[in-house]
Amino acid sequence: MEMTYLRTFREVAKWGSFTRAAETLGYAQSSITAQIQKLEESYGVVLLERFGRSMKLTMAGEALLQYANDIHRLHEESKEVVSKQSKGTLTIGTIETLAAFYLPPYLQAYRRDYPDVNIVIQPGNEPFIIESVKEGVLDIGIILDPPFTDPELESRILREEPLVIIVSPDHKLAGQNEVHVEDLQNESLILTEDGCTYRAMLLKVLKGHQVSYNLSYEFGNLEAIKQCVIYGLGIALLPRIAVAEEMRKGQIVAIPFVHPACKFYTQLIIAKKKWKSKAYLGFLEVLGGANYRND
Repeated sequence: MEMTYLRTFREVAKWGSFTRAAETLGYAQSSITAQIQKLEESYGVVLLERFGRSMKLTMAGEALLQYANDIHRLHEESKEVVSKQSKGTLTIGTIETLAAFYLPPYLQAYRRDYPDVNIVIQPGNEPFIIESVKEGVLDIGIILDPPFTDPELESRILREEPLVIIVSPDHKLAGQNEVHVEDLQNESLILTEDGCTYRAMLLKVLKGHQVSYNLSYEFGNLEAIKQCVIYGLGIALLPRIAVAEEMRKGQIVAIPFVHPACKFYTQLIIAKKKWKSKAYLGFLEVLGGANYRND
């Protein structure tokens, strides 16, 4: 029964809501409330407190959540070891670009070998993905970054991802073979959302070279950015894989952005303490991580 209470506690902590946790778990809200109360009675502390419409963890709740995540991980490992089955759910965190333009063929290949594994793709920015992999909320992270290291994580570069400045065909930069930072002087930029690593790189480079620019738009959606460029509303920095179709149709021109800081790689990250099931290792192999193993 304690495992059930801890599972409920993790869901409430995740959503910040008894109602949302009840919907996710298929319980009545009264059952969620009762389980949390029994857990608090068991530990003799208050685990959650209300702030507005959300439930927030107390200090005691934050401490328990770490143990609850570890207990959940160990429980999942035990089920895998005992059953030796390749079933369950694999949760992958990645950015929109990689989810849309990099992962699909690998997911297709994986599905052929592991048809019973349910794959959940969780979109987010790099800080969210990295922290979620550390906490065990995500099984695997796939990020787009300069070479990444962290003492709690294993990381592997899968491939380099060229970044390009995209412009409309009639833009003055369209005839250039490459774009340097000084070429962006007084240009109207269309940026990705805050938290995007290549956006942060671009703004840092512009500031470092004292290049002035006009911020036209900010979007958290790649299609919106590409459409605005097509309509001549500005220029943008995006991974080349995200604009291949528009390039083929002649709707945009993509020019390599040349700068020492512009070296970005698609990278696989996993927690060092993560138990690697057969199905889990199968996905790493599909991505080119066949040398991963359980120590």
